[in-house]
Amino acid sequence: MTGHATIGIWTGTLDGVSASAVPDVVGEVESQGWHSLWFGEAYGREALTAAQMYLGASSSLIVGTGIASIYARDAVATASAARTLHAVSGGRFVLGLGVSHAPLVERMRGHNYGKPVAAMREYLDALDNAPAAVAGEEQNPPRLLAALGPKMLELSRDRTAGAHPYLVTPEHTAMAREILDAGDGEKRPELVVEQAAVVDPVADTDAEVWAKRAHAHLNIYTGLPNYRNNWERLGFGQDDFVRGGSEKLAEAMVTRGLDATVARVREHIEAGATSVVVQVLGSAMNVPPVDDWRRLGEALELSR
Repeated sequence: MTGHATIGIWTGTLDGVSASAVPDVVGEVESQGWHSLWFGEAYGREALTAAQMYLGASSSLIVGTGIASIYARDAVATASAARTLHAVSGGRFVLGLGVSHAPLVERMRGHNYGKPVAAMREYLDALDNAPAAVAGEEQNPPRLLAALGPKMLELSRDRTAGAHPYLVTPEHTAMAREILDAGDGEKRPELVVEQAAVVDPVADTDAEVWAKRAHAHLNIYTGLPNYRNNWERLGFGQDDFVRGGSEKLAEAMVTRGLDATVARVREHIEAGATSVVVQVLGSAMNVPPVDDWRRLGEALELSR
């Protein structure tokens, strides 16, 4: 069903798994046939250390940071670590970068939150200038940017391998693809789109299960201006941005059931995504929904 596109997992649940248990969970993701494993960086593990754990626990999974915050490390540290990960994994690491959000950057990290596009451009300049002094670790991994608005999408097109949008609709995917394809590069930019879903069988018959998980998932994001601004571009209004989101927003952002999720993945691919990474919302935010991943993988026919 995917053509040349790939399908992976996006999850924040690995922060709830002890280091000793990580190999079992990551090994399960790999054995189910998922192409990639993506994760974020906020309150839990440092992203590049975590990537090393997940790469070491797998042999074929592409592991991507979705995203590593540019405020968490200076560019030289990021470039050095990324080159090491690229080398030791045989090219299975993707460096997804983002500007994060003002509350996380200023309140938690104590940095000044700059203008997003300018800050990212400056960081990319520093990455490009970072010395590569380790034998066998001269090559950079692919870089993607967490891009929602047109200017960041243009920057991702012009300066990196592509974009990694989060909490978007297929309509946004189509818009992003149009911007990414407007460049003059020889290689088509990557577009790795995250999609949230509830596929627990109970949700098929109990709408409250889906609603509880969808609104809990959106709770923090509805308080972040970067997402609200993008949703406004997609036609949502202030009434949709109550904490946890309106029903309209939840239905647009979080699919309910296997059939709807498979259909949404297809829509993103038809709109131009080169990869869709599904964030399955389980019964608890810190427990990997391994059985739900398996059911969804079977519905997506990953093994075919």
